[in-house]
Amino acid sequence: MELLILGGTKFVGRWLAELARSRGHAVTLFHRGRTNPELFPDLEHIHGDRDGGLAALGGRRWDVVVDTCGYIPRLVRDSSALLAAATGHYTFVSTCSVYAAHDRPGRDEDDPLARLEDPSVEKVTAATYGGLKALCEQAVVESFAGRSLIVRPGLIVGPHDPTDRFTYWPVRLATCPVVLGAPAEAIVEFTDVRDLAAFILDGAERRLAGVFNISGPGAEKIRFGELVRECRRAIPSAAEVIFPTAEFLRGCGVSPWTDLPLWTSPDEPGFSTRSVGRAAAEGLRSRPVRETVADTLAWAQEGAPSDAGGSAAEYRPIAAGLSRAREEEIIARWRASGEPGSALPPGSQRKR
Repeated sequence: MELLILGGTKFVGRWLAELARSRGHAVTLFHRGRTNPELFPDLEHIHGDRDGGLAALGGRRWDVVVDTCGYIPRLVRDSSALLAAATGHYTFVSTCSVYAAHDRPGRDEDDPLARLEDPSVEKVTAATYGGLKALCEQAVVESFAGRSLIVRPGLIVGPHDPTDRFTYWPVRLATCPVVLGAPAEAIVEFTDVRDLAAFILDGAERRLAGVFNISGPGAEKIRFGELVRECRRAIPSAAEVIFPTAEFLRGCGVSPWTDLPLWTSPDEPGFSTRSVGRAAAEGLRSRPVRETVADTLAWAQEGAPSDAGGSAAEYRPIAAGLSRAREEEIIARWRASGEPGSALPPGSQRKR
């Protein structure tokens, strides 16, 4: 299969290129040459810019294109229109944020989508992200009617994740004696990037068409307390973990998602519980959580400073979540308050 990846050197595209290469496909990467340009020297690289710089793709043909980096509808419309006659199938990596509401659990792909008051806006913010992605999907379907695959992941995690929203937890548990967690009963969802890449490539090989939610792990999801236990089984951690209530955390000014990654707002119970039945029926698989945890932690160690000293310095700096000082302040406040919640006592340190 001749495969064109728009992107291909960062996170989703990187893992997709790796998998496609391992399966023997001929892979072309279209990117600006700014992020990890040294990757995949054995693959074809075409340098260009989606914003007015697509000319290098002209006159070429591919069996399948996968768009891993489309955020602005105008630019996605340009790429899909250009490639409509030169490519048989177009996969677009969208997001579960395209939905208009997240107020009920278990909703599926037929749920109404977000709409922008001003469809011409091109600034990506928390308020516009979902609506822009919905318009990007529309642009793809217009050019590739009946031959497009739209995947809507939730949080994508694993090695090489630039956001650190999952990496935060295994590193915290591996380096801190006491960790502030989200409410133990909160449902969390995430998809290992390698499982997403496998679904995309499987679908591309079969020319699968349609729209699919991609979130996990597994159809049942898990609760935050279960995730912590899986982390402690997979990595060297003896940390005590505090699970306050949502009310207490909010009273301390702790924000879901940003301050405590993976914890979604209790006001949006549908955000982490989207139905993945359609994707499961088409072969979506989720690897064991422990594998994702262990591999993510190993990658975080690879990026540690070369002169690291002390346990916290053995891992690359984490950009997401609370500062350690703020975390300790909230833990102390919880212990002194008598507020409800629970704690997972310290465990036995696993040997590396």
